[in-house]
Amino acid sequence: MEYRYLGNSGLKVSTLTLGTMTFGGVDRFAKIGNIDVKQAREIIDLCVDRGINLVDTANIYSFGRSEEIIGEVLGGNRPGDLLISTKARMPQGEGPNEAGFSRYHLVRECEKSLKRLRTDVIDIYYIHEWDGRTPLEEMLEALHLLMQQGKVRYIGCSNFSGWHLMKALAISRERNLSRFVTQQIHYTLEARDAEYELLPIGVDQGVGVHVWSPLAGGLLTGKYSKDKKPEEVTRRSEGWPEPPIRDEERLWDIVDSLVEIAESREVSPAQVALAWLLTRPGVVSLVIGGRKIEHIRDNIGAAALELSEEELERLNRVSEIPLIYPYWHQARFARGTFSEETWPCSAAGNWIDPAKPL
Repeated sequence: MEYRYLGNSGLKVSTLTLGTMTFGGVDRFAKIGNIDVKQAREIIDLCVDRGINLVDTANIYSFGRSEEIIGEVLGGNRPGDLLISTKARMPQGEGPNEAGFSRYHLVRECEKSLKRLRTDVIDIYYIHEWDGRTPLEEMLEALHLLMQQGKVRYIGCSNFSGWHLMKALAISRERNLSRFVTQQIHYTLEARDAEYELLPIGVDQGVGVHVWSPLAGGLLTGKYSKDKKPEEVTRRSEGWPEPPIRDEERLWDIVDSLVEIAESREVSPAQVALAWLLTRPGVVSLVIGGRKIEHIRDNIGAAALELSEEELERLNRVSEIPLIYPYWHQARFARGTFSEETWPCSAAGNWIDPAKPL
């Protein structure tokens, strides 16, 4: 297992993170999975044995039950240097202060998560979603307070846009407050939108990328194709709406390429899709999970898979996205001023020849 620095911090995390959205199965989360304490213990033991040092959850996952299961499995005694990340911001009830960035909500939810997880400190605490009504200053001051109190070690954001993230980083700098060192985002071969803003910002500003749902909710596992759907129960067959697919023909072209490369390498398509992500600029770790331990065991194999330049190029080409403005203009007149890591869609074959008219 490889370990990478978490953005501009001294913390090293494994390139694969155990995601626990499948733990609990409460209410609508039963569509994702229904892992109980016994199964969770087997999964966590497997991951620790294979070198994974980070378990990721959220207070919204099964409405706290996922955190409770992790707490029951670990019993307040983490093996080795196992790290825990969780999140807050999503609604926890019907009351007026049951969601958002407010100091009231974040401090209260952090303390609840600590109790459910049976731990004294959360290693990475994420803001789970944007809140356009609460001042960022209040949110960042609340997170800074939690860090000063020793309840949180590092902070991150999830599902922010580029300008949301940059505004938060600017306020942290101006007010000498703790800053985000990581962002948890959706990014896959099928969904490369993050290359426009979020990945370049991550590299430039030292905000390490954790990827959620790196297999597009199972669509990139090889179980699905244009003419095939898996017989087993999946989150999509249960009606879970994420991620949205806007171009099915492109998706199935990507899946076909994954399957062909996987067959030639005698690995699974899921491992190929994950291995591609681990080559992307700024990516620190991929959050893997599943309904069965076999899914997770297979995903772990991606940590040791190194794709060839030819394989990477094929995947880049079949999944490429268009250069939107201002990037098509910058590609013609300013591409020499970007480093490869901060150029949007740099490996997608989207270079524009300045000698040719647009």
